[in-house]
Amino acid sequence: MTDPAVLSGDTALAAARLFDGLLRRTHLSAPHDVADVVAEELHGALGADGVRLWLADYEHTALVRVPGRWSPQGAEQPLEGSMAGRAFTSAAVVGAPAADADGRARRRLWVPLLDGTDRLGVLELTLPLGGGQGRVPQDVLDVCERCAHLVAMVVASKNLYGDVFTRLQRSEPLTVGSELVRAMLPPQTYATDGLVVSAALEPAYDNGGDAFDYAANEEGLHLAVFDGMGHGLAAAAVTTFALAAYRRARRSGLGLLETYAEIDAAVASQFGGERHVTAVLARLDRTGGRLSWVSAGHPPPLLLRDARVVKTLQAPPAFPLGWRFGGSVAVAEEVLQSGDAVLLYTDGLIEARRDGGGLLGLEGLSDFLEQQAAAEQAASETLRRLRRTILSRPGVTLRDDATALLVEWRRGSEHRLLPQTAQE
Repeated sequence: MTDPAVLSGDTALAAARLFDGLLRRTHLSAPHDVADVVAEELHGALGADGVRLWLADYEHTALVRVPGRWSPQGAEQPLEGSMAGRAFTSAAVVGAPAADADGRARRRLWVPLLDGTDRLGVLELTLPLGGGQGRVPQDVLDVCERCAHLVAMVVASKNLYGDVFTRLQRSEPLTVGSELVRAMLPPQTYATDGLVVSAALEPAYDNGGDAFDYAANEEGLHLAVFDGMGHGLAAAAVTTFALAAYRRARRSGLGLLETYAEIDAAVASQFGGERHVTAVLARLDRTGGRLSWVSAGHPPPLLLRDARVVKTLQAPPAFPLGWRFGGSVAVAEEVLQSGDAVLLYTDGLIEARRDGGGLLGLEGLSDFLEQQAAAEQAASETLRRLRRTILSRPGVTLRDDATALLVEWRRGSEHRLLPQTAQE
């Protein structure tokens, strides 16, 4: 990426105008005004035309256009086989030749909307070419990329104050249980130097019993996956209650054993032993790679190393949360090597039924993860492909909710957060 200090004079002025306009106008704008504000400011600062915002649907199968005066509602594009979809799945800028009404050559760009590293959608725009070069100048391209990051932050922020973006991302209503759980979840992807966390939750519109959580704190990365007893609203209630108890314990500075005890007691007190939750509660030392975890009657995580699933991370089993049966609870530990990945998941993932009635199983899940690791797919793209390749195929039936939380760790700042951007 070009350093902001080397922007040409004209581009620097255009960038200042663009970001000043976006920040000033979105400060008090309503969510449904965002698409128009972005289109108008990009046109005024960079001469961009055909500006459109696209958001990914909940199933990550299509991009849906955000409506505005310059962008009618209703259109969508598939993630597979479209230029916008290519920009989303690769998290890289994609370009193609274009022309204006007078036949002058221009460049069509699709720029990923990244809130941090969480992929929200794509910014599409057409730009004039610079100096007869036949391509958009690199410093202008960099401004567009940074503009897309700002727009993603605006969308994420404005989504807290209205339903326009959430409605667009849904192709069908959520169940009440799913609505309850999704309101509690953090963003599906987080990354910083040396660390990537990404999650998937299925089925997208009817998941009531599963949840995930993470928190990147100074003392380490906290991770959790929960699976409430049953399905639907009752399962959602006990799962979200356990999640709230987990956050309370974590934010109080409790260790893993004390956190287990706090959640166990809270769930038992509230539900009287009639409901329980299985879980993995974990903490990763981001400096040295030491992973510590407690298993509350939950499937063991998988460890990937050098594109191979090398082991399941076993822990002395403890009772599910809410049983209050007592007994010993132990913390297991594993020191990760730089480049390792760990998958936490719920049993609905490996219990998915294939054609013929066979289960996906650990072997099928491991094979898939190894293929994606060998192809050097990012964590978020690995889980998107997991949805599409395994969970969304005809003939595959989910017997239960399925959740995955994939963590990649590298020592120091070795991690490649995102692919490099390109115009082609």
